[in-house]
Amino acid sequence: MRVILIRHYKTQFNVSGQIIGWGDSPQAENWLDDVVYVEEELRHHAVQPEAIYSSALGRARQTADYFADKLGLDEVCSAPQLNEVNYGSLCQRSKKWVAENYPEHKNCPDFVYPDGESFRQMQARSVGYVQSLAERLKGQTVLCVAHAGIIRGLVSHFLDLDYTAQLKRQVSHRYIGVLQFDGIECTAYDEWGVPSGFVCDGEIQLPYSPGHGQYRHGCGGPRRIGV
Repeated sequence: MRVILIRHYKTQFNVSGQIIGWGDSPQAENWLDDVVYVEEELRHHAVQPEAIYSSALGRARQTADYFADKLGLDEVCSAPQLNEVNYGSLCQRSKKWVAENYPEHKNCPDFVYPDGESFRQMQARSVGYVQSLAERLKGQTVLCVAHAGIIRGLVSHFLDLDYTAQLKRQVSHRYIGVLQFDGIECTAYDEWGVPSGFVCDGEIQLPYSPGHGQYRHGCGGPRRIGV
């Protein structure tokens, strides 16, 4: 199975720096620019998924509906397992306030947010769900519309990265991650859109393929590294 992993459209809370979590927020003024960019990249790579999956949250579901319409698919499969981390009672708080009052915020993946869950719990449910898709949809290409936290969790798990160190990696609304599976094992990873913090910060090398020479696509472009 091949998973094309993208982030939902940009929201007003994303712009204002507020926690969203399991809440939702209206589209930002320029939300369509990012979505059209992703659409054009998918067309450039001739992506025609057999199915589209999204989280059950409105911003992801609406983004998935947009792509379903553009790609000629009849329905979107919503999965709460792909929901962003549940920040509980901190929803709508400013990210700055949360960081000042909860030092564990994005510093400890096992910290359980008040009335919510931990990043580790979110990672476990989303990884389990993607693995279940990989077992059922062998040989298929699926588009997954999710959230920055979900993307960090999945990439950290399937590329065997230290999760704590990845909690603050930047993930653009123009991010496109490509994960190739053999059974439930991720055998390759690449990015097509705006490079993520994983790449720009030098945390990973692209395309990722265990046991093979790789290219590092930093923000300045690709360069060959040793085998």
